[in-house]
Amino acid sequence: MLSLKFCIGLGLLTIVWSAAVPGKAPVDEERMHPHLPTSPRLRAISGEETQEFWHSASKKLIREKLEFVRNTKKAKNIILFLGDGMGLATLAAARSYIGGEELKLSFEEFPFTGLSKTYSVDKIVPDSACTSTSYLCGVKANYGTIGVNAHVKRGDCAAMADESNHVFSLGKWAMDAGKAAGLVTTTRVTHASPSGVYAHVADREWENNAVLEETCGEQSEGLQDIAVQLIHGEVGSKLKVMLGGGKRSFYSPEHYDKGRRTDGRNLVEEFEALDAGNTFVKTQKKLLKVNATETGRLLGLFSKSHMHYHLEQLDDPDNNEPTLEEMTQKAIEVLETEEQGYFLFVEGGKIDISHHDTMARIALDETAELSKAVKKAREMTNPEETLIVVTSDHSHTFSISGYQPRGSDIFGAAKAKGSDGKPYLALSYANGKSFQDFYNTDTHEREDPTSLSTIGDFDQLFPAMVPLESETHGGEDVGVFASGPWAHLFTGVYEQNTIPHMMAFAACVGDGLTACD
Repeated sequence: MLSLKFCIGLGLLTIVWSAAVPGKAPVDEERMHPHLPTSPRLRAISGEETQEFWHSASKKLIREKLEFVRNTKKAKNIILFLGDGMGLATLAAARSYIGGEELKLSFEEFPFTGLSKTYSVDKIVPDSACTSTSYLCGVKANYGTIGVNAHVKRGDCAAMADESNHVFSLGKWAMDAGKAAGLVTTTRVTHASPSGVYAHVADREWENNAVLEETCGEQSEGLQDIAVQLIHGEVGSKLKVMLGGGKRSFYSPEHYDKGRRTDGRNLVEEFEALDAGNTFVKTQKKLLKVNATETGRLLGLFSKSHMHYHLEQLDDPDNNEPTLEEMTQKAIEVLETEEQGYFLFVEGGKIDISHHDTMARIALDETAELSKAVKKAREMTNPEETLIVVTSDHSHTFSISGYQPRGSDIFGAAKAKGSDGKPYLALSYANGKSFQDFYNTDTHEREDPTSLSTIGDFDQLFPAMVPLESETHGGEDVGVFASGPWAHLFTGVYEQNTIPHMMAFAACVGDGLTACD
């Protein structure tokens, strides 16, 4: 019996005829599951060759599960960590990056795990704006919008002005209940994810007045850009901690030469003038010196735009930016001075940005940095009274492929070669700007990825199958990891917008169901 198969990849169409031969494995089976050359494992774990090793590990896990006592106390503190763009493939690859496939990121040690569905009202694959409305405000919305319901489409100035369309975040719910609230990010503090804590805008790009006014024209009268909402808005003006990048949207050029405002304002100066206890810092050294007990509200802006990648910080002897772990530690130190507790949002935002640029090595390092920040938060807080939830807003088109040996370089070539006789890398993307680096459009052939001069550089690009200026998000579910009071609520598969409602339930804040009812 003959079967006709069409294989399309990198612009090539191959027609393959396969015949079933009696007494032999079908040819297509050998293609799908090839007999690869035997090679020694580069890292051996003692005992893995035996069934006792795996039986013992399984029994240990079951005992741990049986001994775990569900915590149904009221959560005094609630912390939401977000790995922007941190899909399941990113987590798996990051384990190899930190030392081995069998290892766990800090939050993978949490006792309860679930999956959240990330689609928005109008898109199967969402962006970081509408998802921030979902996991922070508890309402799914339209692509590109923040802190508004789905009556507002992206760029709709009039609908944004209608306050009945505004939705509020878990941060406001916490503050209304007498708690403090804050945010930390490695992106601009006015970027899509952190803006979900405090802003209401019809377009994520309206970070300063110049962009908003250019789009809305006369309709911009009375509308506040995202930076103004952080300093003077109903929610932003009450946040106790705000740490990240993005100075450019807070200044006009006469106050900061890279400022992008056109209204002559200096929003940092306005923040400091609001209260004598307000503290502004712009360097790592100044942040680490902040005395939490003597600080009213803390604003830290450490870069013009997004903060630098962690690997860039390590490579720069003059680096003056704090790490995500350092910002998280200082935020908790300041917030824990509040007797009624707090809500804190922490974003590892540059996982996403590096994936958009098909820079997998950086994406995995940024994931490891998020893991360090989560570990620090768990060490600084009491799991009996602090709920910590770690999740992502969406995934990317990033994948791990091939059959490389255990312990091999996750950034290296797969063990087998492609049907064109050339190696291929284990990590790749379905689309992105790196297409032209790995495919010769003149000869219609793949380039040998191991021959490129950037191999091994931390900003190395990884192959993309479809040419785009920027790699896109992915639409599959993302992981949710929980530890602390009511963490068991976060198991199963659920809509992303239920996350803040479950956190509010645990802390007895907001207008929905709570553990205190």
